[in-house]
Amino acid sequence: MEITRELVLPAPAEEVWGALTDPERLEEWFANDVELDLRTGGEGVFRWDNGEVRTAVVEEIEPRRRFGFRWTDGDASEVVFELDEVAEGTRVTVRETSCEFSAALGLRLMAGAFATA
Repeated sequence: MEITRELVLPAPAEEVWGALTDPERLEEWFANDVELDLRTGGEGVFRWDNGEVRTAVVEEIEPRRRFGFRWTDGDASEVVFELDEVAEGTRVTVRETSCEFSAALGLRLMAGAFATA
């Protein structure tokens, strides 16, 4: 199953890129504790306060344009974020191959953070 979600954030692509790839920024909207080696083949560890831990590997990276990773535990779904600059800010498209944990839904939280900034 593939889930696709698209939204426009009122922020430049560089700022949105940071929110998607900087561990401290990811801790603001995605997981409570994040470790991320931002290079192809780099590993990521995401921890939540409820004790859940997920691991991932970076599959592709094109700065300020495209970021893809594969969960290496559970269902091994793939997630790809694409950024496009538009007149209103940055359009973010996220595609996830599984709905066990939906990054597409998590993106809604990020959108709320930009709306209140």
